Amino acid sequence: PREPSGEAAFAKRIDPAREPGLSPQQRLLMAQVESAQRQRALQRRLRSRNVLLALGIGAVTLGIYGYTFYSVSQERFLDELEQEAEAARSRA
Repeated sequence: PREPSGEAAFAKRIDPAREPGLSPQQRLLMAQVESAQRQRALQRRLRSRNVLLALGIGAVTLGIYGYTFYSVSQERFLDELEQEAEAARSRA
């Protein structure tokens, strides 16, 4: 059903404070429902940000962990010191 203005009746936005046919209880209920909807939207947005942050922190942590293992496996200075000590012992 269309109204003379061309908008559908179910899509028409109303201002609960200026709507003459609403009781104070109905206005209060509408305000509570709108507040709950805003809260849910905020929680959804924060949840997605938290997931992205957790993935980022996890990736950085795994990167540091992997780099540490890689760099420790590349260190050969103790082997070189032992070889030098062995060479010094054999010369003496």
